[in-house]
Amino acid sequence: MSAAPRADLLALDTETLGALSNRGLVKRAAREVAAGQGPVPALDPDGTLRGTCPDGSAVVLPPGTGLDGGSCSCAAPGVCRHRLALVLAHQRAAADAPDSPDPTPDAAAVPVPVPGWSPGALDDEALTAAVGARAVAAARRTLERGYSARLHHAHPDDPQPVAELAACTVRFPVPGELGFAITDAAQDRRGEMIALAVWAFRAADGRPTVTLGAAPEPDVEPALDTALDLARTLLLDGAVHAGPVLTADLHRVRGELAERRLHWPAGAVAALIGQLDAYATRSADHRPEELALLLAELHARRRAAAHPGSSRAEVLGIREATETPLRRVRLTALGCRIRGTATTRSAELYLAHPAAGTVLVLRRSWDVPADGRPLTGHAPASRRIAGHRLAALATGNVVSESAVRSAARELGLGRGRIADTTVTPVGTAWTDLPHPLLLTDLDAHLRALAGRPPGLIRPRVAAESLHVVRLSTVEGVRYDAAEQRLEAAVRDAAGTPAALVADYHPACPGSLDALAAALGTGTVTHVSATVRRVAGRTVLDPVALLAGDTVVVPDLAAGADPTALTPAPPPTSDPLAAALAEALAVLAALAHRGLRHPDNTVLTRLDRTTTQLDRTGLATTAALLRTLAHALRTDAPDAAQHWTDAAIRVAVAAEAHQETAGRP
Repeated sequence: MSAAPRADLLALDTETLGALSNRGLVKRAAREVAAGQGPVPALDPDGTLRGTCPDGSAVVLPPGTGLDGGSCSCAAPGVCRHRLALVLAHQRAAADAPDSPDPTPDAAAVPVPVPGWSPGALDDEALTAAVGARAVAAARRTLERGYSARLHHAHPDDPQPVAELAACTVRFPVPGELGFAITDAAQDRRGEMIALAVWAFRAADGRPTVTLGAAPEPDVEPALDTALDLARTLLLDGAVHAGPVLTADLHRVRGELAERRLHWPAGAVAALIGQLDAYATRSADHRPEELALLLAELHARRRAAAHPGSSRAEVLGIREATETPLRRVRLTALGCRIRGTATTRSAELYLAHPAAGTVLVLRRSWDVPADGRPLTGHAPASRRIAGHRLAALATGNVVSESAVRSAARELGLGRGRIADTTVTPVGTAWTDLPHPLLLTDLDAHLRALAGRPPGLIRPRVAAESLHVVRLSTVEGVRYDAAEQRLEAAVRDAAGTPAALVADYHPACPGSLDALAAALGTGTVTHVSATVRRVAGRTVLDPVALLAGDTVVVPDLAAGADPTALTPAPPPTSDPLAAALAEALAVLAALAHRGLRHPDNTVLTRLDRTTTQLDRTGLATTAALLRTLAHALRTDAPDAAQHWTDAAIRVAVAAEAHQETAGRP
């Protein structure tokens, strides 16, 4: 090549090329180039890359336009294998050049991080050149109506900026180049979404959220106040005294919140209804602590939305699209969980969306057969969703033309032709997932989460903490018979220690045995798990494992011969965590019975908890509980207000302690 290699094409790795086309085409193009059957690349002085393939197809890739902005004389629509082959041939030629710093082809395809790079740094002239004047005009019409975005700015641990818009996610894998942006929006709206993302980064000035446009926000106060009035009634009367009238009122206000696109309060009310229904049917799904947290969440969101420095759109879910149809979407299964009660079984299927860098959740439930036949973990594995067995969906690559994503990242698959959704074995697709879906350094990931808002006011999205973690070692597997808990000491690819912890659940009795058996093979390299910090240590709650080229989903296992394991040591005590847990439990007990119906036993327990909090140094939290106890004993009219203050404080303190305990 006479001209210098094009940096934008050298930055395209196979993952990005696959997102811009599909993995099958990338693999075929790579085979052709490796076999010497690819085009011979030639660079014009203006940076245009040209090449002619052995079959006669002529390819032209101008600078600054992306692969779809190039041309090929073949008849294939969209990004064809000839364009991919030209990019790969260009990378190979650059790597083989005498002055190449690293002659390996793979090194040429690794994106080079640009510290602090932001798509907003590009002006509208560059934007128009990349996406076209028509797309920019459509984006301006959306801007006039107003829109919001959540932004993930580039940093050393993750150099790719990402914008989460209401209708889609836009990722910028190549610094300074908009033509290679990746989005899950429909093709006819791709340019418009890229423009909206660029403007969001430009207006954000480093902030994680931004709202653009002059469109007035909907009148949300009446619906929110109605929801809080019902929550106050429930708190005063208690779950034990809640009747069908209150439940019907909650259903009505949930609909009003959803109509006003207040998605996060609507989700909290829906979960509250679920807790009341579970209590009415004496279901094991009812948990008083969960009900208490939902009541606290509604009040916390209302208060945060009224704060002058907060983002109402972020706290309430305003401007989030209720449903977003996805174009021909490619998903990678990360396993599933099986849960249930005496009468029902439910499956949560987790699917990574590499193009968006998010995890979507597909939910299904079934009634337990009345004839007494078991419906444990391995039985639902044969149930069909969109024409495919759950076991295949949980361990496969899924391509769908009829998928819909909700605001909460829940996935729906169309019920039309089976051909609308195809499934192939996942193989080693986990190893190709982008950050942050794939984590190699848990400490860096948890540091990046520092400073985010408390869970009570964060967006209500499913599986927000689920990731694939690359492991370097599995150092030991132990079993705690008293807690029915399996624990394994593991290290990530960076050597960071973590605890892999799984609890027994009767809906999937073979899960722990299957998990222990897989860990004992010594072939586990990756685990999909929720990632969190508990009592100063990093904890992984596993969903599935990659052992060699096989994905193991413990919850779908039929069971195996029990494995003899070393007993786990007793857990270390954490007085502060214990005090906060007891404070939440006593607040939940009050909400369960109702503040109008406190008894001496609960009040005595409240006094003991206050003393315990004082001893652990949580004086402010203790003072809030002491004020609540006085209000209950004197029948003060503001008891509900004091309960809310204490519940929000306890919930936020418990989360903060969980995430920061043990840090240096």
